[in-house]
Amino acid sequence: MFRHLKEDISSVFHRDPAARNFVEVLTCYPGLHALLFHRISHWFWQRKLKWLARFLSTIARWLTGIEIHPGAQIGNRFFIDHGMGVVIGETAIIGDDVTLYHGVTLGGTSWSKGKRHPTLNDGVVVGAGAKILGPFEVGKNAKVGSNAVVTKEVPASATVVGIPGRIITQQDKVDSSQAQKDMAEKFDAYGMSPDMPDPIAKSMGVMLDHMHAVDRKLECMALKMREMDSSFEDEALPELNDEDFKACCEEEAELASKAKAKQAEKAD
Repeated sequence: MFRHLKEDISSVFHRDPAARNFVEVLTCYPGLHALLFHRISHWFWQRKLKWLARFLSTIARWLTGIEIHPGAQIGNRFFIDHGMGVVIGETAIIGDDVTLYHGVTLGGTSWSKGKRHPTLNDGVVVGAGAKILGPFEVGKNAKVGSNAVVTKEVPASATVVGIPGRIITQQDKVDSSQAQKDMAEKFDAYGMSPDMPDPIAKSMGVMLDHMHAVDRKLECMALKMREMDSSFEDEALPELNDEDFKACCEEEAELASKAKAKQAEKAD
């Protein structure tokens, strides 16, 4: 049950810059303590010593503030950062290289027996306060933003935010070795990345496109009205100065250049 202990400890250094040495991680990280307790309680659970398994998981909850049911299946290099308030249900399945932050719930939506909790595939990151509820899968390398509430399946490499959870980005699928390399080089804490699109800004952009289309139609209508009636006078619209939109244009140009650079890196 302890054969993966070294990997579990090493994964902390890859995902928490505050970790300084082996002793500190082993003694001061409640997420690691909860995982060690779970390895033991799960071993008892598999051997039908269920009361003892539940008792150990209860002690772990008292000591760490993290509740992991002994029936949950957890893979290698699992990391819970901060940890307080994390709840993982009995039939939850967690793959390798998964990261959870404080306040995460992997819960069920049914009182019936059988599979009722989510399955997190390899490389999933779940931000603080997120709730994943129901017996569905979250695909490989997917990210769930902080405080999102997810109640349906998430595709691989997708990013989900909001209540209810909605997909805002979805990358091309990558192999597991590349995913581990990316995690080591650029880990997206809390399921959020710097280049993540802003859904509000995207909505505003769509509204502006619609307004431009309406303006063009009104100009055409005014032109036809002047052709039909020479006395027709349309009211002049207020002028728009480029200086008012300079900051927005610069930000958009910067995002476009970053996206172009990222595409060039992928091509190389």
